[in-house]
Amino acid sequence: MSAPAGPGAAEDLSGPTTVLVIAKEPLRGRVKTRLTPPFTPAQAALLAEAALGDTLRTVCTLPARRRAVVLEGRPGPWLPPGIEVLPQGTGSLDERLAAAFARCTGPTLLIGMDTPQFTAAHLAAALRPAAWDGCDAWFGPADDGGFWALGLAAPAPELLLGVPMSVPETGAVQRRRLVDAGLTVRDLPQLRDVDTAQDAVAVAAAAPHGRFAATLALLTPAEAR
Repeated sequence: MSAPAGPGAAEDLSGPTTVLVIAKEPLRGRVKTRLTPPFTPAQAALLAEAALGDTLRTVCTLPARRRAVVLEGRPGPWLPPGIEVLPQGTGSLDERLAAAFARCTGPTLLIGMDTPQFTAAHLAAALRPAAWDGCDAWFGPADDGGFWALGLAAPAPELLLGVPMSVPETGAVQRRRLVDAGLTVRDLPQLRDVDTAQDAVAVAAAAPHGRFAATLALLTPAEAR
Protein backbone atom coordinates (compact mmCIF):
# COMPACT_ATOMS: atom_id res chain seq x y z
CA MET A 1 0.00 0.00 0.00
CA SER A 2 1.37 3.41 -0.89
CA ALA A 3 2.03 5.80 1.97
CA PRO A 4 0.25 9.16 2.02
CA ALA A 5 2.09 12.10 0.57
CA GLY A 6 4.08 14.42 2.77
CA PRO A 7 3.91 18.22 2.81
CA GLY A 8 4.95 19.82 -0.44
CA ALA A 9 4.54 16.60 -2.39
CA ALA A 10 4.30 16.68 -6.16
CA GLU A 11 0.84 16.50 -7.68
CA ASP A 12 1.35 13.02 -9.13
CA LEU A 13 2.93 10.72 -6.56
CA SER A 14 2.12 7.48 -8.33
CA GLY A 15 4.77 5.34 -9.93
CA PRO A 16 5.90 1.74 -10.38
CA THR A 17 8.90 1.92 -8.06
CA THR A 18 9.48 1.43 -4.33
CA VAL A 19 11.92 3.99 -2.91
CA LEU A 20 13.97 2.98 0.13
CA VAL A 21 16.31 5.09 2.27
CA ILE A 22 18.91 3.13 4.25
CA ALA A 23 19.60 5.08 7.45
CA LYS A 24 20.79 5.12 11.04
CA GLU A 25 19.02 6.90 13.86
CA PRO A 26 21.04 10.13 14.28
CA LEU A 27 22.45 9.48 17.75
CA ARG A 28 25.53 11.17 19.19
CA GLY A 29 28.60 9.02 18.78
CA ARG A 30 26.82 6.59 16.42
CA VAL A 31 26.66 8.57 13.18
CA LYS A 32 29.00 10.68 11.08
CA THR A 33 32.01 9.86 13.25
CA ARG A 34 34.37 11.04 10.49
CA LEU A 35 33.10 14.57 11.10
CA THR A 36 34.79 14.53 14.51
CA PRO A 37 36.94 16.55 14.60
CA PRO A 38 36.34 19.38 13.87
CA PHE A 39 32.76 18.80 15.02
CA THR A 40 31.77 17.29 18.33
CA PRO A 41 29.79 14.02 18.38
CA ALA A 42 26.66 16.00 19.28
CA GLN A 43 27.17 18.36 16.35
CA ALA A 44 27.85 15.47 13.99
CA ALA A 45 24.54 13.94 15.09
CA LEU A 46 22.76 17.23 14.36
CA LEU A 47 24.23 17.25 10.86
CA ALA A 48 23.22 13.63 10.33
CA GLU A 49 19.67 14.40 11.45
CA ALA A 50 19.50 17.36 9.08
CA ALA A 51 20.83 15.26 6.18
CA LEU A 52 18.31 12.52 6.88
CA GLY A 53 15.47 15.01 7.21
CA ASP A 54 16.30 16.68 3.89
CA THR A 55 16.60 13.29 2.20
CA LEU A 56 13.23 12.07 3.44
CA ARG A 57 11.46 15.31 2.59
CA THR A 58 12.67 14.98 -0.98
CA VAL A 59 11.58 11.33 -1.06
CA CYS A 60 8.07 12.49 -0.15
CA THR A 61 7.94 14.41 -3.43
CA LEU A 62 8.99 11.50 -5.63
CA PRO A 63 6.60 9.50 -7.82
CA ALA A 64 6.65 6.07 -6.20
CA ARG A 65 4.27 3.31 -5.18
CA ARG A 66 5.91 2.95 -1.77
CA ARG A 67 8.34 5.08 0.30
CA ALA A 68 10.19 3.71 3.31
CA VAL A 69 13.18 4.30 5.53
CA VAL A 70 15.07 1.13 6.39
CA LEU A 71 16.19 2.17 9.83
CA GLU A 72 18.77 1.09 12.36
CA GLY A 73 17.30 2.49 15.56
CA ARG A 74 14.05 4.28 16.28
CA PRO A 75 12.19 6.99 14.34
CA GLY A 76 12.20 10.54 15.69
CA PRO A 77 10.77 13.98 14.90
CA TRP A 78 12.86 14.05 11.72
CA LEU A 79 10.49 11.50 10.13
CA PRO A 80 7.96 13.27 7.85
CA PRO A 81 4.44 11.96 7.19
CA GLY A 82 4.20 9.52 4.31
CA ILE A 83 7.34 7.49 5.04
CA GLU A 84 6.99 3.88 6.17
CA VAL A 85 9.54 2.62 8.71
CA LEU A 86 11.15 -0.79 8.17
CA PRO A 87 13.67 -2.26 10.63
CA GLN A 88 17.15 -2.69 9.24
CA GLY A 89 18.68 -6.14 9.18
CA THR A 90 21.84 -7.18 10.97
CA GLY A 91 25.31 -7.97 9.70
CA SER A 92 27.71 -6.11 7.46
CA LEU A 93 26.53 -3.27 5.22
CA ASP A 94 26.32 -5.45 2.11
CA GLU A 95 24.13 -7.88 4.08
CA ARG A 96 21.90 -5.08 5.33
CA LEU A 97 21.49 -3.63 1.84
CA ALA A 98 20.70 -7.08 0.46
CA ALA A 99 18.12 -7.61 3.21
CA ALA A 100 16.44 -4.30 2.35
CA PHE A 101 16.01 -5.38 -1.28
CA ALA A 102 14.81 -8.82 -0.17
CA ARG A 103 11.81 -7.19 1.56
CA CYS A 104 10.54 -5.71 -1.71
CA THR A 105 8.88 -6.90 -4.88
CA GLY A 106 8.95 -5.17 -8.22
CA PRO A 107 11.20 -2.25 -9.17
CA THR A 108 13.05 -0.91 -6.14
CA LEU A 109 15.39 2.06 -5.77
CA LEU A 110 17.56 2.39 -2.66
CA ILE A 111 19.38 5.56 -1.65
CA GLY A 112 21.47 6.57 1.36
CA MET A 113 21.08 9.37 3.90
CA ASP A 114 24.42 11.02 3.06
CA THR A 115 23.43 13.02 -0.04
CA PRO A 116 20.94 15.63 1.25
CA GLN A 117 21.64 17.74 -1.84
CA PHE A 118 19.84 15.30 -4.14
CA THR A 119 16.66 16.49 -5.79
CA ALA A 120 13.81 14.88 -7.66
CA ALA A 121 15.61 15.83 -10.87
CA HIS A 122 18.56 13.58 -9.95
CA LEU A 123 16.22 10.56 -9.89
CA ALA A 124 13.78 11.62 -12.59
CA ALA A 125 15.10 9.19 -15.20
CA ALA A 126 14.81 6.22 -12.82
CA LEU A 127 11.31 7.10 -11.62
CA ARG A 128 9.50 7.98 -14.83
CA PRO A 129 6.83 5.50 -16.02
CA ALA A 130 9.12 4.02 -18.69
CA ALA A 131 12.19 3.91 -16.45
CA TRP A 132 12.43 0.13 -16.54
CA ASP A 133 11.74 -0.39 -20.24
CA GLY A 134 14.87 -2.14 -21.49
CA CYS A 135 16.63 -1.42 -18.19
CA ASP A 136 17.41 -3.81 -15.33
CA ALA A 137 19.33 -1.52 -12.98
CA TRP A 138 20.01 2.13 -12.19
CA PHE A 139 23.32 3.10 -10.62
CA GLY A 140 24.19 6.40 -8.90
CA PRO A 141 27.96 6.76 -8.39
CA ALA A 142 29.45 8.80 -5.57
CA ASP A 143 32.53 11.03 -5.72
CA ASP A 144 34.38 8.88 -3.19
CA GLY A 145 34.11 5.74 -5.32
CA GLY A 146 30.99 4.37 -3.66
CA PHE A 147 27.39 4.76 -4.75
CA TRP A 148 24.50 6.84 -3.47
CA ALA A 149 21.67 5.11 -5.33
CA LEU A 150 20.98 1.63 -6.64
CA GLY A 151 17.83 0.52 -8.41
CA LEU A 152 16.84 -2.98 -9.48
CA ALA A 153 13.90 -3.92 -11.70
CA ALA A 154 13.69 -7.25 -9.88
CA PRO A 155 15.26 -7.18 -6.40
CA ALA A 156 18.09 -9.70 -6.25
CA PRO A 157 19.87 -9.60 -2.87
CA GLU A 158 22.69 -11.81 -4.12
CA LEU A 159 23.86 -8.96 -6.34
CA LEU A 160 24.99 -7.04 -3.24
CA LEU A 161 26.31 -9.81 -1.00
CA GLY A 162 30.08 -9.85 -0.84
CA VAL A 163 30.60 -6.40 -2.36
CA PRO A 164 33.27 -4.62 -0.25
CA MET A 165 31.70 -1.55 1.30
CA SER A 166 33.19 1.82 2.32
CA VAL A 167 36.31 1.42 0.20
CA PRO A 168 37.34 3.41 -2.91
CA GLU A 169 36.42 0.55 -5.25
CA THR A 170 32.94 -0.13 -3.80
CA GLY A 171 31.06 1.49 -6.68
CA ALA A 172 33.16 -0.11 -9.39
CA VAL A 173 32.77 -3.56 -7.87
CA GLN A 174 29.02 -3.13 -7.40
CA ARG A 175 28.45 -1.88 -10.93
CA ARG A 176 30.60 -4.67 -12.38
CA ARG A 177 28.55 -7.17 -10.38
CA LEU A 178 25.41 -5.90 -12.12
CA VAL A 179 26.96 -6.02 -15.57
CA ASP A 180 28.46 -9.47 -15.03
CA ALA A 181 24.97 -10.71 -14.08
CA GLY A 182 23.81 -9.74 -17.55
CA LEU A 183 21.83 -6.68 -16.45
CA THR A 184 21.35 -3.60 -18.56
CA VAL A 185 22.59 -0.76 -16.34
CA ARG A 186 21.86 2.94 -16.70
CA ASP A 187 23.66 5.62 -14.71
CA LEU A 188 22.34 8.44 -12.56
CA PRO A 189 24.23 11.69 -11.87
CA GLN A 190 27.30 11.44 -9.67
CA LEU A 191 26.95 13.02 -6.22
CA ARG A 192 29.16 13.71 -3.22
CA ASP A 193 28.53 11.90 0.08
CA VAL A 194 28.88 13.71 3.39
CA ASP A 195 31.71 11.92 5.18
CA THR A 196 34.18 14.64 6.17
CA ALA A 197 33.92 18.30 7.15
CA GLN A 198 35.09 19.23 3.64
CA ASP A 199 32.29 17.13 2.18
CA ALA A 200 29.78 18.87 4.44
CA VAL A 201 30.84 22.32 3.21
CA ALA A 202 30.64 21.25 -0.45
CA VAL A 203 27.25 19.57 -0.06
CA ALA A 204 25.80 22.55 1.82
CA ALA A 205 26.97 24.83 -1.00
CA ALA A 206 25.22 22.55 -3.52
CA ALA A 207 21.93 22.80 -1.58
CA PRO A 208 22.09 26.15 0.24
CA HIS A 209 18.40 26.29 1.10
CA GLY A 210 18.13 22.92 2.85
CA ARG A 211 18.08 22.13 6.53
CA PHE A 212 21.54 20.58 6.24
CA ALA A 213 23.06 23.86 5.03
CA ALA A 214 21.22 25.81 7.72
CA THR A 215 22.47 23.46 10.43
CA LEU A 216 26.05 23.61 9.18
CA ALA A 217 25.90 27.41 9.14
CA LEU A 218 25.15 27.39 12.87
CA LEU A 219 28.21 25.28 13.65
CA THR A 220 31.07 27.71 13.22
CA PRO A 221 34.67 26.52 13.56
CA ALA A 222 34.89 28.18 16.98
CA GLU A 223 31.87 26.22 18.16
CA ALA A 224 33.14 22.98 16.65
CA ARG A 225 36.22 22.58 18.81
